[in-house]
Amino acid sequence: MSVRLMVVDDHRLLAEALASALKLRGHRVVAAAAPGPGAAELALARSPEVCLWGTSTPSAPGAFEGVLRIRRERPTTAVVVLGPVPDTRGVAAAFAAGACGYVRHDERIDGVERAALRARAGEVAVDPQLLSEAFDALLNPPPQEDDEGSRLLALLTRREVEVLLRVSEGEDTQAIADGMRIAPSTARTHVQRVLMKLDVGSRLEAAALAARTGLLERAAVRPGSDAGDTGGAGGS
Repeated sequence: MSVRLMVVDDHRLLAEALASALKLRGHRVVAAAAPGPGAAELALARSPEVCLWGTSTPSAPGAFEGVLRIRRERPTTAVVVLGPVPDTRGVAAAFAAGACGYVRHDERIDGVERAALRARAGEVAVDPQLLSEAFDALLNPPPQEDDEGSRLLALLTRREVEVLLRVSEGEDTQAIADGMRIAPSTARTHVQRVLMKLDVGSRLEAAALAARTGLLERAAVRPGSDAGDTGGAGGS
């Protein structure tokens, strides 16, 4: 049974090779292209029954923008994604974009052909276990570590981290100066630099931000020291 197909792949040569193989099996291939806005435009213009959309990075942002557009503007065109496995996040992203099938890149040509036939018939063309894992990944994404503390820590020198620690413990300028054996004017300068780098307006805000992001806990395990971090008037 012949299917009117379009083939898309990151690598144009692969797209053309797959197109040639499908033509030899009696299918009508209306276009072969690289993914992107141009591929979506071509699919809308040629109206294939099935679009085989190949990508090596299905988890990348925007990987399926073309698929979204095809499904929105030409819902009669079924899309089967050809991509790497295992990549359950990518599989989930493909189905979230409107694909009705997902076939691994190293599948044999007869497997790709079966997927195209099933997609044209309105069926889901994917291994059931892979589909289950994909939707589990979509519905239960892993928690993302809050790295704001690490980002802020990278802005501070070791001396500024010590100043922030003392600020968080409620020390005033004189106590900071005494504890670090530096002049009060130098301590005051360090405090102002910390507030500026953390983009806060007061010592209280700086302490609250440090507590919320775990900045000081991260500082405790940061290796090395800051080159050129001298103590100003009064020494260290």
